Amino acid sequence: MGVLTAVVPVINMEIYIASIAATVGDLNLWWVATVAGIGQSVGKIPWYEVSRSSMRWSFVRRQMEKPDWKRRYDKVHKQTHDKPWLVAVLIFTSALVALPPLAITAVLAGQLQFSRVLFHAMIILGRTLQFAALLGGIAWLTHL
Repeated sequence: MGVLTAVVPVINMEIYIASIAATVGDLNLWWVATVAGIGQSVGKIPWYEVSRSSMRWSFVRRQMEKPDWKRRYDKVHKQTHDKPWLVAVLIFTSALVALPPLAITAVLAGQLQFSRVLFHAMIILGRTLQFAALLGGIAWLTHL
């Protein structure tokens, strides 16, 4: 389900996780959260890889030939490669609180050729923490 909801963002993983927490009695919160986080990361592979390859598309190359586009891309590309931790924090924040939306962050990370390893690590970490908090909160509320 984590993979499906990451590929098709209109399907909500948080609702699915909340329903699991509300209906399943005793569950290993960290195991479920981690598996869901990994699923979300795997599901973002197509978003990342397609956007990474988009830099070779003729439409994008024509846009990049325009001085203004090229200048802006080069500026952002340089900043992200000079400060990869900044992009890692952005991806982590996006995975944790969904601002900016993770689908958009995945596309930008791919276009900027951001490290695949850091990209997936930040998604797994952020989503796992988000899902653990959600699972813990629902479990706490249902056991009041």
